[in-house]
Amino acid sequence: MSNNQNMILAIGLSILVIVLWQFFVLGPMMEEEQLRLEAQQRAAETQNPVTQTPATQVPASGTPATPAEPGTVPSAPSAPGTATAAPTATAAGRVEIDTVSLKGSINLAGGRIDDLLLADYHVTVDPTSPLVRLLSPEGTEHPYYADFGWVAAQGGPDVPTKDSVWQADGGPLSPGNDVTLTWDNGGGLVFKRTFTVDEKYMFTVRQSVENQTSAPVTLFPYGLVSRTGRPQTTGFFILHEGLIGFLGEEGLQEIDYGDLDDETSITPAKVSSGWLGITDKYWGTALVPTGDAPFQPRYFRGGTDIVPIYQADFLGDGVAVPAGGGAEHQTYLFAGAKETAELDRYQEELVIPRFELLIDWGWFYFITKPLFLLIDWLFRFLGNFGLAILAVTVLVKIVFFPLANRSYSSMTKMKKLQPEMQKLQEVHKEDRMALQKEMMELYKREKVNPIAGCWPILIQIPVFFALYKVLFVTIEMRHAPFFGWIQDLSAPDPTSIFNLFGLIPFDPPQFLMLGVWPLLMGFTMFIQMRMNPTPPDKTQAMIFNWMPVVFTFMLASFPAGLVIYWAWNNALSVLQQGVIMRRHGVPIELFGNLKGLFSRSKPKNTPAE
Repeated sequence: MSNNQNMILAIGLSILVIVLWQFFVLGPMMEEEQLRLEAQQRAAETQNPVTQTPATQVPASGTPATPAEPGTVPSAPSAPGTATAAPTATAAGRVEIDTVSLKGSINLAGGRIDDLLLADYHVTVDPTSPLVRLLSPEGTEHPYYADFGWVAAQGGPDVPTKDSVWQADGGPLSPGNDVTLTWDNGGGLVFKRTFTVDEKYMFTVRQSVENQTSAPVTLFPYGLVSRTGRPQTTGFFILHEGLIGFLGEEGLQEIDYGDLDDETSITPAKVSSGWLGITDKYWGTALVPTGDAPFQPRYFRGGTDIVPIYQADFLGDGVAVPAGGGAEHQTYLFAGAKETAELDRYQEELVIPRFELLIDWGWFYFITKPLFLLIDWLFRFLGNFGLAILAVTVLVKIVFFPLANRSYSSMTKMKKLQPEMQKLQEVHKEDRMALQKEMMELYKREKVNPIAGCWPILIQIPVFFALYKVLFVTIEMRHAPFFGWIQDLSAPDPTSIFNLFGLIPFDPPQFLMLGVWPLLMGFTMFIQMRMNPTPPDKTQAMIFNWMPVVFTFMLASFPAGLVIYWAWNNALSVLQQGVIMRRHGVPIELFGNLKGLFSRSKPKNTPAE
């Protein structure tokens, strides 16, 4: 097998995987998602979902009460991170949340955190666009909130519910200024809920109970994050969006929304450490029970088939509250942007196991996260993520230079053997077995590795997909500009040759959005492939000629940062291969191949045809 055949095979397999994925996985998934959302929009007004408090274990003193909490009717959910209307004022009132990173309020009806805006993030690249809304209360378009409380055994004392009106002590909630809510059940139990928040996205919720009666009581602490309606997701299999957790020895739990369609409740084993919540592409909520006390996690779906409710919750073991005494339970609540540095910091400082996995780094975590950290470090040095990607490409080339150098050297030796290979093809054109044997003897005698030409392509593929993952899942790349018209490296190039890059007032369909950078990528790929001789086989030659065109259209819908990486990598490969070929005295085939490509004369058939 020649070096050209190996290279074409490697690229062809890559194309096959991506094309099959586009047509048979991504396309149907996006179509199904669109149909489902349309059905939700039509039927939402007739549905009445419910939210439940956790009830995942039977304590010794009896079964915890599980009152259903009536919800309101939301409209069809939007994509995560879009703006929704601000919550209306309630009769119970609200306590403001005001930090550098978060804006919102705590609802005194139920004592919930159900109103939260991310102050550093806008819906679009336009800095005047609305802030991203993460949490919204019942009664708004997309209810999504965090709630905490206590569950009593059947026949036990009254505990706070979603309708309980709390009294606030202080406000607004900000770093260094805690807020305590108080609720008295009128039967000798006083419940307090103290909220603390840091400069970023971590709340600390301390629940306490004062027992002013003459008899001890046992209560079970819980926490939940609840989302009404199935959100519109990206639909990409490389990204998990849905319910998530890291629970003790069971490790990472990734529950897709669809996983709860058939099995409405997934209950992992009881653990004493871990976290669970709901994750979107860039945002997330997570509950982290503290104190190493055992708790029962659960992933739950309620509501209806049209407007479901998705809930991640936990129920702690019973806490004895002695007569005349008190008890306390503490939970961390993360609610915010999944910034890598902050998640790593929380994981270390608060000792939260594998909290970094709230970001979907994927199976190739050991490549993807280090690659991001390198890009992020270069960004801090260069001030632009696009320049950081270009610099990473150069560093990758340097790291793999010895292997690539041997590969290109082997390819140049193969070029020198072309005349002898053609003679063998003529002599053994009727006997392929004899031809293969003679070719192998030739390779052995000349110390040439016929598959060495594959390595430059094969080396590039893991880095390519790792960078794709980084651009796709990390919030740091969201709305990160490059230069000129590229204002978001995580989005496709917005220009198109089919409207002359904006000169003609015409919006091409998505499959015709062929921008400047995809064209540059296709051109550099074309030049790189023309550095090598055209394959003698007609089928291979056709693939050889059309490969850059196929890749140009295919990568046009990929993130601009990925296309920039590929184009820059191609340019560096052309330069590297040209230097190595000159060093070995092998003529560069570029101009001859270009002349042959555009020549009107029909080339002679070779014996291989």
